[in-house]
Amino acid sequence: MTSKPSESWMDDLSEEDKAFIKRFVLNSGSLKEMAKLYGVTYPTIRLRLDRLIAKVETLDAGIPLAFEKALRVKYAEGKIDYDILKELLRLHKKEMGETS
Repeated sequence: MTSKPSESWMDDLSEEDKAFIKRFVLNSGSLKEMAKLYGVTYPTIRLRLDRLIAKVETLDAGIPLAFEKALRVKYAEGKIDYDILKELLRLHKKEMGETS
């Protein structure tokens, strides 16, 4: 029997994200059904799924610095734009004594 790793990408998902994934699976991955369930348009559900995919990719990437990981998750969620992400990462690396 194998033990569960102490940290995985699932551990960092919100309860809302986990509920979305569960509903997505239970609806056989149908975005049309998800749109009906949530009472939104297909493009809205597609955007939500795309952002969730980007978030999972970020969480699964093994980024060691909590600050960088948090920034990249906020970007994946659409809460900050790319220019802000780049600037904050640049400033953080400068503060940490790295060059980029």
